[in-house]
Amino acid sequence: MSPRNAERIALVTGSNRGIGLEAARQLARRGFHAVIASRDEAKGRQAAEGIRAGGDKATFLSLDVRSSESIWTAARLFEQIADRLEVLINNAGVYPDDGLTILTLSRDRLAQTFQTNTFGPLEVTQAFLPYLRKSAAARVINVSSGYGQLEGLLPDVPSYCLSKLALGLTIMLAEALRADRIAVNSMCPGWVRTDMGGPNATLSVEEGADTAVWLADEAPHELTGKFFRNRREIPW
Repeated sequence: MSPRNAERIALVTGSNRGIGLEAARQLARRGFHAVIASRDEAKGRQAAEGIRAGGDKATFLSLDVRSSESIWTAARLFEQIADRLEVLINNAGVYPDDGLTILTLSRDRLAQTFQTNTFGPLEVTQAFLPYLRKSAAARVINVSSGYGQLEGLLPDVPSYCLSKLALGLTIMLAEALRADRIAVNSMCPGWVRTDMGGPNATLSVEEGADTAVWLADEAPHELTGKFFRNRREIPW
């Protein structure tokens, strides 16, 4: 087996900062080749360089989850990095609801949020499916939120809640990919001290990334179509 085929590959969207970057760092420390997929080229390259500076392996890949053209171009370019993909973490997300409620939310804002938080993860999974199928036991992790649970829906977080609720598509992907031995799960990182979570959040970025990394590398592969927080299953 060649070195190229021997290494495990993990692609993390929106991994130029925050939970995505921390998940990529932790997986790189575990021996994965971390692919930093980001629409911000400068920050994405800097993130990959930071991982490499620590002695681990990382490569930048330009990918904007809001754009079908960008997603499919990234999938074509990925073949220059690896011939298969062990782990895909759909992490890229937006939280654009400041000052809005379900009574004032516009159709355009809702559509914009879905483009990143819902349509993006689905289309990225579709585009990278040929690489995932070449892995013996691939894993897809969708970064969701407690706001995406039925019991977590709030009228003053309207587009974010609805877009994360729709990540229930995880269940559909898990069933559709069961025969391919591709496990698909969602996870809630909790309230994390990131640009999105703010400085008063209760969890560190390391704690926020923990469940995603566990699902990527340690969780039993037969777990699929589930929703997790703190490594424990939670209700949809």
